[in-house]
Amino acid sequence: MFFQETTPDTSGYMIAGYVIAFILMALYVASLYVRNRNLNQDMTVLEEMDKPAQPVIEVRQPKRSTSKPKSNKSAKPVTKKSRQK
Repeated sequence: MFFQETTPDTSGYMIAGYVIAFILMALYVASLYVRNRNLNQDMTVLEEMDKPAQPVIEVRQPKRSTSKPKSNKSAKPVTKKSRQK
């Protein structure tokens, strides 16, 4: 008499437990993926920073002569007054 009761149906709880477990595992895998992607981005930035800088190419202007230029009396300085005429 005491053992004649039927076993309760707990399959719903089992399915809910599996669903929760799979959701947690999926979140963990997604977290690992994001962490790995960020790590790779950080590594590329650090490798770029570790590379030596490209040398700056200087463009040198030709040296000007130190002697005074010959005066040309026919050349007039350009001023506002001379442009208006």
